[in-house]
Amino acid sequence: MIIDAHHHLWRPERGYTWLDAPELATIRRPFTPADLTTELAAAGVAGTVLVEGGRCHSDEAAEFLGYAADTAPILAVVAWLDVAADDVPATVGRYRRLRGGEYLAGVRSQVQGEADPDYLDRPDVRRGLAALAAAGLAFDLVIRADQLPAAARAARAVPQLRFVLDHLGKPRIDEGTAGLRRWRGPLAALAAQPNVTAKLSGLVTEAGPDWSPDELRPFVEVAVAEFGAERLMFGSDWPVCLLRSDYAGVGRALTAALPPLSDRERHEILAGTAVRTYRLADRVAALLPARPA
Repeated sequence: MIIDAHHHLWRPERGYTWLDAPELATIRRPFTPADLTTELAAAGVAGTVLVEGGRCHSDEAAEFLGYAADTAPILAVVAWLDVAADDVPATVGRYRRLRGGEYLAGVRSQVQGEADPDYLDRPDVRRGLAALAAAGLAFDLVIRADQLPAAARAARAVPQLRFVLDHLGKPRIDEGTAGLRRWRGPLAALAAQPNVTAKLSGLVTEAGPDWSPDELRPFVEVAVAEFGAERLMFGSDWPVCLLRSDYAGVGRALTAALPPLSDRERHEILAGTAVRTYRLADRVAALLPARPA
């Protein structure tokens, strides 16, 4: 079984202004649940986690939770939430009362858009993180490599919260050895916190236009060494990945970049870690064929 722990859906006209950048023209179009299910069937992916897409509006949460209620392969939603707001508990409660609210597994703030590399140290952010821990949700970290140290401090300060590092913290894969050197120490410090998992996602778009799995391999090997397979999960980052690769190509690239692993370790990366982190066991069980009596 394969679980895609990180993908998006969007309709650009609904406020995804970041898609206005000229270099994003190829993905500046609607991506719908119907488009998703076509890709999943072709790639043999059983289920997914739908992640907020940078719209930064609560209306997106209502839309995405509704998608999950209506689309069998969408097993969970990571919705947008302003973690620094003073009404985090109320917002979580409101999301859970929406249609499909039971699919809310985590939230994400666009921390990568904050100029301050120490944004996650702010008292209001820490207060929000503590509220998410109390609510039993995961918090996805979409951060730059220079924000990794603050993420490590936040994970240490809020040990009850499940932190999920998206895209391995966006290392500069296109810079090769120099990018690896700057990133690996801060990543190791974050990985030392036991309440942190990470996604092998978004890597093809951090590589150069003429990327190959060989460029990804040093970064993937560091991630496996620091987190272990039991704290890593596969994510396609579709449709952002289309800037560099089709859906199936991302999976092939990850397979080629991984170091030698046991069958159990491969299962952890392809499904097990996502099931535990986002608490998907019951929904995954429903996807399995019934055993004959």
